[in-house]
Amino acid sequence: MADDRLLEEQIRFEIVNQVAWITIDRPERGNALTPACRDRVRDLFEGLNGQFEARAVVLTATGKLFCPGADISADRASAARPDDAPDPSMGEPRRMMLRGQHTLMPAILDCELPVIAAVNGTAAGMGAHLALMCDLVIMSESAKLIEIFTRRGLVPDALGAWILPRLVGLQKAKELMLFAEDIPAAEAERLGLCNKVVPAEDLVDSAREWAERLAQGPTKAYMLTKWMLNRSLDVDRHTIAEEESWAVELNHHTADVQEGIASFREKRDPRFRGW
Repeated sequence: MADDRLLEEQIRFEIVNQVAWITIDRPERGNALTPACRDRVRDLFEGLNGQFEARAVVLTATGKLFCPGADISADRASAARPDDAPDPSMGEPRRMMLRGQHTLMPAILDCELPVIAAVNGTAAGMGAHLALMCDLVIMSESAKLIEIFTRRGLVPDALGAWILPRLVGLQKAKELMLFAEDIPAAEAERLGLCNKVVPAEDLVDSAREWAERLAQGPTKAYMLTKWMLNRSLDVDRHTIAEEESWAVELNHHTADVQEGIASFREKRDPRFRGW
């Protein structure tokens, strides 16, 4: 129970005005994620699908950093092995990735609700990809992104090689990953890695404004729009045309689309309910 309480303190969760706030609160470790913290973030995102209390999500952090990636000092379970066996043995890092980061990133990307990253400080490595998997990114003026991997002799992980070229193009993605230089907030906005840059004191209010606006919108239409956009760069034109047709079909049966049509005819603002 004590461990559960600590985990809930390190990854805080609350719903206010139909906005779910997921806050990384480990400033003493720079908001680096232990496996347990990583899995709690994943589970919180997955748990928001199909429920009605929240209709938008904000992912943010406390302190000076957003997230520098994984907490490499955290204990990680490993299989029993002979005394002379290598640690790790071939296959273990791959399984760790598939069971860890490669479950977290899709949980954010595929969340049925619109997700906003409110980046308060440096987001590096996996931490940068946490932000980039969100639908919208707002950064503090002092925040920055870093594709830090090659500085440490590492290769990119956490689906960075998938998301980055889709945001900035292949050649620019190579530059950012090979040189691993800091990307200040203003440059991130210019490159299309974030939507808006605000003073640090305005970050939470800016995220709240956007999130509460989205929380009053047609939630299922947002879900289908996200799905189509996320698919659009991975499938051919004929496939997206078929999927678009199904999305229109599915959305046509929601209460919100009927309300949208009725409000247009009655010349009033729509009152979307989220279903």
